[in-house]
Amino acid sequence: MPINWGEFNKDLDSIIKKSADKTDTRLASKISSITRMTDEEVKELFPKPADIQKLAKLMQIVKSSEDRNTKVNNIMNNTEEFAGIILTLLEKFS
Repeated sequence: MPINWGEFNKDLDSIIKKSADKTDTRLASKISSITRMTDEEVKELFPKPADIQKLAKLMQIVKSSEDRNTKVNNIMNNTEEFAGIILTLLEKFS
């Protein structure tokens, strides 16, 4: 089932605004619903709502229908923003 990224981002932004400094259950649940991670893993790996927002942006690029080279270029154009997220994910899955 394709993800409606517009609706997903709208919901995510709303939850982030209501969150405190730590990732809350609703925010973790939103991300875990489109990944293989559990709510607890999301909270552990990405304790700050801003990190969740970056992860969602990265996932939107990766899951887009664009060709691989375009995806790589989009990630490279946002390298500074995604570097910490990518490192966290690679540490988790390696």
